[in-house]
Amino acid sequence: MIASEATTAWWRPERAAPSGLTAQPGGRLAFGALFAFTGILILSPQAWFPAFRSLRIALLAAGVAIIAHLLGGVIRRRPGQRHPEVVIAFCLAAWAVLTVPISLWPGGSVSVLTDLFLKAIVFFWLIGVLVTTGPRLRMFLRLLVVCSIPLAVTAIRNYRSGVFLEASGAVMRIAGYNVGGSGLTENPNDMALMLNLLIPFAAALLAIERRLAWRVVAASALLLSIAAVVATFSRAGFLTLVAIGIVGLVTMARRRPVAALGIVLVLAASSPLIPRGYLERLSTITNISSDPTGSSQGRWTDLTVAAEFVARHPLTGVGLGQNVLALNRERGPTWREVHNVYLQYAVDLGLPGLALFLWLFVALFRAAGRVRRLAVSNTACRDVGIVAGGVQVALVGFAVAAMFHPVAYQFYFFCIAGLALAVKNVFSAAVASSRLAQQPV
Repeated sequence: MIASEATTAWWRPERAAPSGLTAQPGGRLAFGALFAFTGILILSPQAWFPAFRSLRIALLAAGVAIIAHLLGGVIRRRPGQRHPEVVIAFCLAAWAVLTVPISLWPGGSVSVLTDLFLKAIVFFWLIGVLVTTGPRLRMFLRLLVVCSIPLAVTAIRNYRSGVFLEASGAVMRIAGYNVGGSGLTENPNDMALMLNLLIPFAAALLAIERRLAWRVVAASALLLSIAAVVATFSRAGFLTLVAIGIVGLVTMARRRPVAALGIVLVLAASSPLIPRGYLERLSTITNISSDPTGSSQGRWTDLTVAAEFVARHPLTGVGLGQNVLALNRERGPTWREVHNVYLQYAVDLGLPGLALFLWLFVALFRAAGRVRRLAVSNTACRDVGIVAGGVQVALVGFAVAAMFHPVAYQFYFFCIAGLALAVKNVFSAAVASSRLAQQPV
């Protein structure tokens, strides 16, 4: 009976757990700063409130999180969470630094390294060392889901009110979120990517929440995000959404086949709501030459040129973020990045850089999968197992999206990667708490 009481509800604070696995009070400031930074990263409030720009609130929040965590570790004299996946990520960053001297433009590589890549890796590390308990994981999921709602509402509102970017030919693309605010989702393709990656977490939150209000929020975010991805008219967004939907439904069908069938029927019934011109837009995925904007043709050319370049220069690449210059030399100046994460790494950092990224991806996917499988046999870890499944679905979504987006060094992947570490933390704490509770008093 004692063991049962101690292991129920992983999302509640454990009454007795090994000190190395539970969050200490001194870490609350660091976690709060990480929480604030994540919200700022996704919603970009500084674009809506110009006074925030001079304060550099994102940098301030990140700095507080790092300093508070490091100082807390020194004061408590306890080592932080250690994950082999973090070592792989740091090796990838180290390789990027080592290639700077031989970059086509060393200054440009340094700029990408300091403005994007290192920040994204630090974000990944912070999630892995600060989201260490069930309550924190739940709070972080709620934050992501809540942040997805303004993005989705903006996409749908822009479509309904006719707020479009400059259109080329017959294709009208909606304006994204915070256009001109240099946010992560000001481009409709980026908005579709962000929403797709958050959809699995909305579904996970819907499955684990006990409070009706939060279940309503999660369900609303899920439905709005799906509709918003369609409204972006993003072909990559559609393919990613399909991949996430298939994997998610297959996973759900194992536990709740009736619910999975119901979702399929609802989606089928919603087909008349597809926007006009959407199917024609999707047809250019397979019929590249029919794209009136010319983007499909240009991106296909870039992919082939980039692949040929990697075959001739497999080891060191051209430097972080310099695939633009490499492609300009090969096929003429268009100043367009290769829209493929895998080729970005291969062109910029050579095959060693691509291998490190793939190693990191596989390690994270396997870690989340291990938590999901082991949680099945532990009722106290049921919910963290569901979240781990959501992490795996999001990783599958990114694996598909990575074939069409130039986002190798941005925050999208590293947010999911951090959550893979978070579910490891929570599962380890729950198991350790269970074992401690079973020990004789």
